[in-house]
Formats: sequence, structure tokens, C-alpha cells
Amino acid sequence: MIICLPKDSDPAETRAAMTPANVARLTRLGAELQFEPGLGEGCNLSDGEYSSAGATVSLDRKAMLFAADVVLRVRKPPLEEVQWLKAGALHMSFLDPFNEPELIRMLATHGASAVSLEMLPRITRAQKMDALSSQASLAGYVAVILAAEHSNKIFPMMMTAAGTISPTRVFIIGAGVAGLQAIATARRLGARVEAYDTRPVVEEQVKSLGAKFLKIDLGETGQTKEGYAKALTEEQLAKQRAAMEKFCGDADVVITTAQVFGRKAPVLVTADILDAMKPGSVVVDLAVESGGNVEGVTSGQIIERKGVKLVGLKNLPGRVPVHASQVYSTNLVNFIEEFWNQQNRKLVLNLDDEIIKGCLVTHGGKIVNEKIKSLLET
Repeated sequence: MIICLPKDSDPAETRAAMTPANVARLTRLGAELQFEPGLGEGCNLSDGEYSSAGATVSLDRKAMLFAADVVLRVRKPPLEEVQWLKAGALHMSFLDPFNEPELIRMLATHGASAVSLEMLPRITRAQKMDALSSQASLAGYVAVILAAEHSNKIFPMMMTAAGTISPTRVFIIGAGVAGLQAIATARRLGARVEAYDTRPVVEEQVKSLGAKFLKIDLGETGQTKEGYAKALTEEQLAKQRAAMEKFCGDADVVITTAQVFGRKAPVLVTADILDAMKPGSVVVDLAVESGGNVEGVTSGQIIERKGVKLVGLKNLPGRVPVHASQVYSTNLVNFIEEFWNQQNRKLVLNLDDEIIKGCLVTHGGKIVNEKIKSLLET
């Protein structure tokens, strides 16, 4: 079985889909790996390291993809490259399937089997493959580091000869994987941390990290069976914003991480809330790539609004590419090992398996994921 590793087409992408250490794991299974030159340059991995681990360099990207039984990358493929995949080839990456109908239809038309890593079910057995969570955790860490960099205050309380410096107040909206890591990182830096999430079930986790949990009575909220927050009604959103205005106004740093699976991110920090914040405050929006939680945030930029910095930088895991590539490639190898047939030395998709049912979007010339299929048919 030939596993191919093309460089991601986005020149701003610093992560690699595979590290040399994980190349070695796959070659021990019996796979043949081919990679494009410069695959790991964004995270300081040389072509020689990949070759030493057992992969073969390919100078012809098109020919490499034509030959591939499995293609691994970080981001979705360019549309023109989908037609280079042979029928039955497996493509694995983040595909953003809810927002890429043309790409999904093209993958189906060309007979590719496409695994969307965002769609992995949130079950215990799939945790070791959960690339979305591993990257979100790194994003939560980076968000706090960015906030500290752009704040005009230090985070910890400090006793000085000139008196006591109070700790920075950090308010984190959304206590999923990214939010919890942001809480932990801000606490390590010595900040006073408060957090909010629509899911009451996360209160214990927030408190265990040393943060205060903000309670807002919104009526029925909760989470989906996949573990994501349910979408709120407009009435609930208005009530939530009103309650959060005071906390944002008191905060020196606000970090938003709220996303609803498959939908545009809800706007939680409105212009009115921003108006209530102190000059010198910093807002970091982790949901900027899915529409943003902050009114007026600019994707890919840091802007200042009435003295408040709005950080809308994209691809935060890509700012720590060494570790982001390490965990991402390990997630991919864990997936492959789970479905590897040692006797035939190839990856076999069990269409009845719960994990495959959840994340396989196209197969055999069809769109097979019911969620995506129903969306594209409407």
C-alpha cells in the first residue's frame, strides 16, 4: 500500500501531516511512503530525516497522487488535485465538509474515499485519533500566549518594593478543549480566571483548574451527543450577552472559543460589550475561521477598536508547528493502525464500524455520511 504525503497547498500552513518518527511506525506496518520535498520545512524537519525514516522523496506531485492508495495532509485538497486521485484512494485531512459542498461532490464523483477528521465521533475508542481536539488544545494555549503578548499588563500578582501588582483578570467564553487549555495556561501564568459555557456539565472541570464558573440561567441548553454545545435561540443569546457584559467589562483579557458544530460561530461579544471594556484590554477570538464570536473582528488581523485590541489571527496551532505536527501525525497513525490488516498489509475500511460511519464522507462514488448528504440535498 502506497501512502503519499504532499505538502499542503496553503503557503501559510506550517504543520506537516506526518513526522519522521511516525513515518517509521507506518513503514514497520509494511506501508510504502512517498513524500514531497519540503514537507516538514515549516517545523524544521529535513527531507533527509524523512528518507532516513523509510520514506521516498517524490519530485512529481501529480504522479505521486496518481499512485497513492492513501493521501494524508492537514488541510483540504485543492479542487484541481481531486481528479488526480485514483478511484478507491483514501484521502484523510480536515475537510470542512459543511462549508465545502463542491469539494465533497467532486471527491464522490471521482470515487475517492474521504475521511473528514472533524467528523470523528466523540467516543472513547476514537480519542487517540481525535485530531480536532489535539489541535484545539494547542490553540487554547497559543491564545493565552498571544493575549499576554498584546496585553499592557503582566498576568501574575507580584509583590514589589513599590507595592502589590494585582493579577490580570481573564474571562474565557467556552470551556471545550480549547477553553479548558486556555484556562489552565492562564492560571499557570498567574492570572485570575473566570469562565463561562452553556453546558453546566463542564462547571466541575472549570473549577478543577482553579477558575471561577459563571452561571447564567438560560433555560434548556446542554450539549449534543457528539459533546458540542447546542445552538442557542436568539432570546437565549441576548440574555447571555447581557450577563457577560459585566464580566467582559471587568476583564483585562477575553478569550472566545465558542463554536457550534457545522454552523457559523455565534456572535457573543457585541459592539456594546466591547464598548464596556477598558482601553488596553485584549480580546482573542479562536472562532474567527468559522465566522467569529466577536463583532467587528477581522480574520487574520489584529485591529484596535476604541483602545481594545481584537486578535483575529488564524491557524493558532500552526504557530507551534513542531508539537502540532507531532500530535496530528500521531492521530493519523493511530487511525491507520486501528484499521490496518496486517495479513494483507493494507488499510481496510470497515463500513460497519462506528468510527468509520462517523467520519467517512464519500465512498464508492457516493456521499455516504448522512449528515453531509442531507445538507447537500437541501
